[in-house]
Amino acid sequence: MRQLILDLLPESPPTLDNFVPGGNAETVTALTEWLAGGLGDTSFCLYGESGCGRSHLLQASNFGYVDAATNRSLKGVGEIAELAVDNVEALDADGQIALFNHFNRLKMAGGRLLTAAPQPPAHLALREDLRTRLGSGLIYRLQPLTDGEKAEAVAAQARERALKLTPEAINYLLRHAARDMRTLSMLVVALDQYTLEQKRPVTLPLLRELLNLENS
Repeated sequence: MRQLILDLLPESPPTLDNFVPGGNAETVTALTEWLAGGLGDTSFCLYGESGCGRSHLLQASNFGYVDAATNRSLKGVGEIAELAVDNVEALDADGQIALFNHFNRLKMAGGRLLTAAPQPPAHLALREDLRTRLGSGLIYRLQPLTDGEKAEAVAAQARERALKLTPEAINYLLRHAARDMRTLSMLVVALDQYTLEQKRPVTLPLLRELLNLENS
């Protein structure tokens, strides 16, 4: 059986509009204003636990995006005037020096730096001078969505597609699928496609089939 998720889903790029804010409305508003140039700070740091949406927002910024978890030395960053560094806590010694120097260049030139990490800058195992630089800007915590907020978001996305999802079906998805909103949103799209392809309504057996296809 083919993998339905991979076959049917065009990747939806992260945007500010398709981010589910939950209890993060104030943070998203501040980030939106900063991205629009309404705030003068050089840096903006988002922190919070895994799955809270840090990477989504960094990629939605349209800044030059780099993931320090896979590029620990920040190779190839060059002179990017609007830079987003994800998982900044993973930078190695060379990467920390590079980001420190890049921050100083950005501050002089009026550029901007967006970063994300599990903890605020002051608690990261980074060079003191880099922690100080990152801590000098705007710092906001992202709260993870509650199960209730995820259920509401999934229900709303299903309604937009005229897809009938019962509370029981939504709870099944939350129990058996990956719990981040990006995956759940993709599953709603896949479920819509799958019901059309199979010409069957949404039932728990159909949901199990879909999740089995995803994991095959």
